[in-house]
Amino acid sequence: MISYLYWRLKLEHHSFTKIILQILKHYFLADAIDIFEKSELLKYINIKTRSAEKEAKARASFGNIYAIYVLLEDYCLKNFHNNGNYYNYEGAIFSNLFKRQRELPFGQKLQNHALNHRLNEEFKKYFPTCDYIPIIRNTETSRYWFNENLLKISINGKFYNIAEPIIQIINKYIEIKQASLNDFLTTCKFIGKCHTQKDIENFIRKLLAPNTDARLFEIVSFSILKYYYLSQYVYFGFSKDELNKENLHLYKTGRTNANDGGIDFVMKPLGRFYQVTETLDFKKYFLDIDKIERYPITFVIKSNDDEKTIMKNIKTCALNSYGILSIVDKYMNCIEEVFNIPKLIHVFDIVVEQNNLNEVLQEIILQCKMEFNIQEEVETEMEI
Repeated sequence: MISYLYWRLKLEHHSFTKIILQILKHYFLADAIDIFEKSELLKYINIKTRSAEKEAKARASFGNIYAIYVLLEDYCLKNFHNNGNYYNYEGAIFSNLFKRQRELPFGQKLQNHALNHRLNEEFKKYFPTCDYIPIIRNTETSRYWFNENLLKISINGKFYNIAEPIIQIINKYIEIKQASLNDFLTTCKFIGKCHTQKDIENFIRKLLAPNTDARLFEIVSFSILKYYYLSQYVYFGFSKDELNKENLHLYKTGRTNANDGGIDFVMKPLGRFYQVTETLDFKKYFLDIDKIERYPITFVIKSNDDEKTIMKNIKTCALNSYGILSIVDKYMNCIEEVFNIPKLIHVFDIVVEQNNLNEVLQEIILQCKMEFNIQEEVETEMEI
């Protein structure tokens, strides 16, 4: 029955889909499946919640979901889902919505993009034939509404409002993501305090794998490379008689899902750029190179493939597409270095030999807290 349901709805089947259907069944009984089938909004939420019930390293999605949540929360608090007077509503105030968004778990650092345009743009990408966009706004008054046409579903002449169930669905998604993250951080703390150095080492090694989520892979790669470079130094100065000894210091430029123009890490004082990726598609590499005006860049790649094989495949695919060797060589020459998984493991071995294992684990925990916006009171408990 369930497999037929997923086929019928043409849904991406993931673990949280079953929970969505259970909540809908609680509200709408036998009509739940038909409501899901007719609702683009529910299908969109199904897409955006596919990281639920995986390990904490799964890439969560909160920005667009929280834009939906705060508008529907405002809608339900004012009882519009029951009284039908939404068409007369003056609209929710942007500052209130934005403040509420940041009060939600993992939402402390969210920006205004989802409320202003990102949700509408992504929704149209998934459902180009839908006549409606989720958010309606008046830029002059900074008032916002959720498109009620997406909330009212007609089944056999009977109208259902799905606002309340969607709030419950998102609450459940938040609850699951909080639990999975807490489990991961608790594991880090437990290993750091109670196990041997070998246990910590094996724990971190397991995070350097092709099936590790892109976000966690970036965090682990940064933590390892930071302490690898920290033991190296160069001499800098404005004259040969006045040189200063400086350690190489790697900086993370922002959060892992930030739109930062293709720069994930920056090294001081050499000014090297690093980009972390999990794809072997040459177009992604060349796009990152173009973003920074063909400045030299190092790629950290979530792949076990040999470095020479990776470079060869990138060049071969690019030549097949472009057909001009001189153009392809200009891009290839911008790739300063490649770190694949075996090279990262080798670097990690060096870091372990330098007795920086605990520092790497601490850095992983710190970056995870920052990534998931863990509050200070939780941070204090999780210190190793």
